[in-house]
Amino acid sequence: MKRAAAFLLAVMLLLTGCAKPAVHYDVRRDLGIYFTNADDVIAQLRSAMRRRNWQITITYQSHRDNMEELGTIVRELMEYALSETDSPEEGDYLRHQYGGYEMQYTSRWEGETCHYEICIRPQYYTTSEQEAQVTETVHTLLQSFGFNSTTSDYEKVRTIYDWVLTHVRYDEIHARNPQHHLKTTAYAALVQGQAVCQGYAVLLYRLLRECGISARVITGTAGEAQEYHAWNIVCIDGLYYNLDATWDSASGERTHFLLPDAAFTDHIRDAAYADAVFTEAHPMADRAYGTD
Repeated sequence: MKRAAAFLLAVMLLLTGCAKPAVHYDVRRDLGIYFTNADDVIAQLRSAMRRRNWQITITYQSHRDNMEELGTIVRELMEYALSETDSPEEGDYLRHQYGGYEMQYTSRWEGETCHYEICIRPQYYTTSEQEAQVTETVHTLLQSFGFNSTTSDYEKVRTIYDWVLTHVRYDEIHARNPQHHLKTTAYAALVQGQAVCQGYAVLLYRLLRECGISARVITGTAGEAQEYHAWNIVCIDGLYYNLDATWDSASGERTHFLLPDAAFTDHIRDAAYADAVFTEAHPMADRAYGTD
C-alpha cells in the first residue's frame, strides 16, 4: 500500500498590534492571533487531506512564545479544512472518513522571532488509491442512471437511494470491530458492497453532491437502544428531509425516506447538528415530501 507524499504548508503568523492583514482569521478570540494568508493555508490543508497526504507540515513565525496555543491553532485549522465546500469530495466526505490526527512541533528562536514547524499526521480510513477507485466508480454509476436536464431532484434522490438499498448490505462481520475503519467509508459501500451506517451515509452524500444536490451526513443515536448511528438529510425545493438508507436496506422499503424530524423521533442528532446555527442553515420540512 503506497503512502501519499508528505505536504508542506508555509504560513506567516503575525501578532495583534501588527498591521492588519488583508485576510483576518480568528483562531480564537482570546488568543488575538492573525494569519496573513489563512484562507490559502486552510485550502491547502484541505487539499492535502483530500489527496490523503500522510504528513502535513505547517511552518510559521511569531514574535512571542505560542507553544501553549499550538493545539488550539491546529484544531481550528483542521475544523475549517473540514467545513463544507462546493466539492463532493470535501466537507462531510472528508470529515467522516478520517479519524483524527497526531501532532508534533519544533521551535527555534532567531533574535526576537520564533520559527515554528508543526507536523500533522492525519488518520485516514481510505488510501488515495481507494479514493481514485471510488471516483471512477461514482462517475460510471451516475452515467448509467441517464440523468439529464429534465430529471428532477426528487427523481435523482429516489434513483440513487434505491440503488444503494439494492446494492449495499450491512457489514455484520466487521460491525463490532472498532479497528476496522474501512467499514465506515464510501469505498466499502460502493466497491465492496457492504458497510455500516456511516459508510451508507457517506456514499449517499457523495452521490447526491455529485449531482448538485445539497446533502449532509448526520450523526447521533437511533433505535430503542439509542446506539451510535449515521444518516442523511437532503435538500429538495429549498427544504431538507431525513433519509436513512441503512435502516431501509434491511427492509428493502422506503420507510425512512424524505421525512421531517417529527417522523424521525427515534433518531437523536449530536449537538453539532441540532444547534441554532446548523438548523438555520439547513431548514427542515415540516411534513414528508410529496404530502400536502
